[in-house]
Amino acid sequence: MTIPFKNIPANIRVPLFYAEVDNSRANTAQANQRALIIGQITSAGTAVANIPVISQGPSDAQTVGGPSSMLALMTAMYRMNDQFGEVWYLPLADNGSATAATGTVTIGGAPTANGTLYLYVGGVRYAVPVLTTQTSAQIATAISTAINADVACPVGASAVGSVVTLTADNKGPCGNDIDLRVNYLGPVGGEILPAGITVTLVQMSGGATPPDMTTAIANLGDMPFDFIVCPYNDTISLNALQTLLNDTTGRWSYAKQIYGHVFAASRGTVSTLTTLGTGRNNQHETILGFYDSPTPNWLWSAALAGAAAVSLRADPAMPLQTVALQGVLAPPLQSRFILSDRNTLLYDGISTFMVGQDGTVYIENLITSYQKNAFGNPDNSYLEVETLFTLMYVLRFMRTMVTSKYARMKLAANGTRFAAGSNIVTPDIIRGDIIAAYRQLEYDGVVQNGDAFKAGLIVQQDSNNPNRVNVLWPGILINQLRIFALLAQFRLQ
Repeated sequence: MTIPFKNIPANIRVPLFYAEVDNSRANTAQANQRALIIGQITSAGTAVANIPVISQGPSDAQTVGGPSSMLALMTAMYRMNDQFGEVWYLPLADNGSATAATGTVTIGGAPTANGTLYLYVGGVRYAVPVLTTQTSAQIATAISTAINADVACPVGASAVGSVVTLTADNKGPCGNDIDLRVNYLGPVGGEILPAGITVTLVQMSGGATPPDMTTAIANLGDMPFDFIVCPYNDTISLNALQTLLNDTTGRWSYAKQIYGHVFAASRGTVSTLTTLGTGRNNQHETILGFYDSPTPNWLWSAALAGAAAVSLRADPAMPLQTVALQGVLAPPLQSRFILSDRNTLLYDGISTFMVGQDGTVYIENLITSYQKNAFGNPDNSYLEVETLFTLMYVLRFMRTMVTSKYARMKLAANGTRFAAGSNIVTPDIIRGDIIAAYRQLEYDGVVQNGDAFKAGLIVQQDSNNPNRVNVLWPGILINQLRIFALLAQFRLQ
């Protein structure tokens, strides 16, 4: 038997013991599936805009981005859902041409009974005591004081008379999604407006011009990020990330093999969400649609990515349905999409959620926005998010196997006779290794029908380049149980 030494020379005469280490059969490592949180910072943050940096937790995010920044709040939300995964920031400065969103809270009347005013700003509750001795202007001042006392509040407040004006700390359209409401929990939750006063809200609006991500994306280099949290849902921002990940020249291309997926969220009616979804066609992005939630869309995207990351790291093929999103507030019952609406959205590129009895939000179906092939015909091949992450897993598994076992091999034609143990492979040997690898993937519950795979697998030495092997890998990814249809055909006696 020929021992395939790569370093110990055959002509050495000096005694006695020499050993070289060969790790080609020992590599069982898996890729470190990092998350990337894209978010704006404030002037209070220490981060250098457009430069990615590793996260050291929510308190670190407050230092890096500023306590009230999108980046800090998104990191805290992400960590509520994924406590252990590696996370990086991609900090963005406000666009120099951006405007800040503003809204108002106006107090009317005079309290006739003591009580508490419960104001929600971006899903965070501020409990403001109200006394019969207070005027509307004093109540407005108390609201402003309560908001400004919270360094993590994404808005600043100023009171003039009985009107409180709120201004988003981060400029751009992100501020438009900071919801304002009173008594989210209602009487059942003990939230009742004190008698004698009224509260008139003007929702946040006027924020315009998101940051340009061109430089920030370029600075990512080739560092892998499997879970990309996108706080934006405008066409320019989504297209920038689509270019980053595309199959031809991007991270999913044969030349890069870095992969990754974008998680975003959007607030809107079924009509507006359908318009957004049908305007997209990208298998490497997921957009979750919701309506009338107190939680901003950029915090929904952070929670979604974090919750999905935990499950997809554990098993990329396990369906994500019923995974809970911690930290987001569900829309009120009357504002939740009914079954027919959710089914419509799932045909129009928008992912859906459901709400439990206790108000917890759960993933219902995470899909990509890919809906049509290059000819404009319906195409469901990339419908489910699990498909993309299973492909990531399989391709990385195969790459690890090939680069570990065949890093320094000679290639011979099938039928060549050579000594056992030689650093030589043939297409048939490679074929056997690929089948064995597929059986392992099948055992792990990632693929299925190994016999059909074996019958369809083709491994050939290239006819023009004798140093190249071409492989047709006809893998069958495992499915997810999504629909259980039962016909209750009962009888009476």
